[in-house]
Amino acid sequence: MKTRLCILFLLITFIAVLPAKGKTDVSDARAKEVVVYAYDSFTADWGPGPELVKLFEAETGYKCTLISAGDAVQVLTRAALEKKAPQADVLLGIDNNQVETVKNADVLKAYKPAHADRLIPAGLILDSEWKLTPYDWSYFALIYDTQSGTPAPESLSDLTKSIYAKKLILMDPRTSTPGLGFAAWTRAVFGDTYLEYWKALKPSILTMAPGWDAGYGLFTAGEAPLVISYTTSPAYHAEYDKTDRYKALIFDEGHIMQIEGAGLVKGAPNEKGGKAFLDFLIGEKAQSVLPLTQWMYPVNGGIALPDSYKAAPKAQKTLTLKNAETEKAAREITSLLAK
Repeated sequence: MKTRLCILFLLITFIAVLPAKGKTDVSDARAKEVVVYAYDSFTADWGPGPELVKLFEAETGYKCTLISAGDAVQVLTRAALEKKAPQADVLLGIDNNQVETVKNADVLKAYKPAHADRLIPAGLILDSEWKLTPYDWSYFALIYDTQSGTPAPESLSDLTKSIYAKKLILMDPRTSTPGLGFAAWTRAVFGDTYLEYWKALKPSILTMAPGWDAGYGLFTAGEAPLVISYTTSPAYHAEYDKTDRYKALIFDEGHIMQIEGAGLVKGAPNEKGGKAFLDFLIGEKAQSVLPLTQWMYPVNGGIALPDSYKAAPKAQKTLTLKNAETEKAAREITSLLAK
């Protein structure tokens, strides 16, 4: 009997040790890996993600795992769902229209990257707490296909005209930052009458794509002559397609700026690695990758832009809108369109 009890005790002790050792092994491996949640166009083969991963791993010795969570709004949604047991170290793609949302979600920890004061202009800083580190920026704009045969609109109001019926591709503000940006843009321009504008705009909308990648793909496939994107988007076509067919339309009423940021996850499995990634993201190596892959302006002003950026006009007037008003507009717009 004693022999059996002894064997049983040894067996229980052995089994109890196994999980502890396994957990240590996983923890050791995780300490050498940085997990970054980003949006699909960032992680795509043609996006900046693959090159940034290669450069970061070579510079720091960390393994970097880049995971697409869909579009940028979905990056935050996934992190919020995992809040009690975070899986990522860094969230990437949260913009100036989501600053208050991410603070309320309480999924990020404040961290100011090394050399941030020297590398990032004060006008691009997203929040004083540094829960978000800016890494690129541009203006939202309508991109117009000059070969479509449809005349170019000269204002947001023009889009409600019958000649633009089913001629406009937008993105869903619940899942896409360009979609959210367009909602903010219309709210900033039309004020309290923006829902009346959207009622008039509804016949012009061909589709509300779930994200920028899908929506812009429909545009370049010729499905519609107008799409919401960025003033920097024509630089891509100038660089790789060698064409000036696609133009960013600049309106006198002004444009909303997008500043994209990345943040350290609160309770990150590898906080040290996450900090290293944010330090790297604003440095010269990473920032030099962005113009010809991300097709946005780098926040680091020391980065020389390629000649193709001559096709990227800048807005003459910058509009702003409080995050709470943007969120309310997004909710009311999607509700209106669902009717």
